[in-house]
Amino acid sequence: MASEQNKEYFNNEAAAYDAKHAKTLDRIVEEIRARLDFIGVEWVDEDADSGSVRLLDYACGTGVVSRALAPYTTQCVGIDLSENMVAQYNARAENQGLARDEMYAYQGNLLDPNDPDPREFSGFDFHHFDIAVVGLGFHHFDDPALAAQRLVERLRPGGVLLILDFLPHGKVADDGHAASHTITHHGFSEEQVKKIFQDAGAGKDFALETIGIAFNKATENRPEEVRRQVFLARGTKE
Repeated sequence: MASEQNKEYFNNEAAAYDAKHAKTLDRIVEEIRARLDFIGVEWVDEDADSGSVRLLDYACGTGVVSRALAPYTTQCVGIDLSENMVAQYNARAENQGLARDEMYAYQGNLLDPNDPDPREFSGFDFHHFDIAVVGLGFHHFDDPALAAQRLVERLRPGGVLLILDFLPHGKVADDGHAASHTITHHGFSEEQVKKIFQDAGAGKDFALETIGIAFNKATENRPEEVRRQVFLARGTKE
């Protein structure tokens, strides 16, 4: 299964991940924040004392999506397969002076087909979210449709599912590259994403936008660049 390969690869990448991808991660934060209205959550208004907004950041990595949306939420909960990524997420949150009940990540897997509700994530603290997000993790999942279903189950009625990932593209990693076996999908069309949302129960008000980030990559064995365009898709739980 891709999950074990993902865990090993991202454990090895975790310590250097933010520094290695700093410019791209900063751009992702900018693009997400520019689309707060598109995402469609009733975000926290500090001046109006507007209640709570709880975010589930799945496959959270070092926490780029959480960092993008933290100013507009009251709680960010991260979950990731990689314990080293989780450690980086929590170290950054602590360094920013955030309390555990404001931003904290846990190591774990919500996508085991044989374990629909893992005991460690069965309590109220891991359900009834206002928004659940996967940022550039969907293409690593064995079963993206199951991932969407599992995340929607953890949303409150009217909660938002948000996916940041790639439109269809060519293969970007040679078979010998360490990341090649972690990639199970070479992007998603709007039609594919819409069906995933609908089947998961979050098809209401579905919308997809292509955002202004493109990844161009060439390898030693394939000098021509493969262009990967990023999309942001959202839908509301019925």
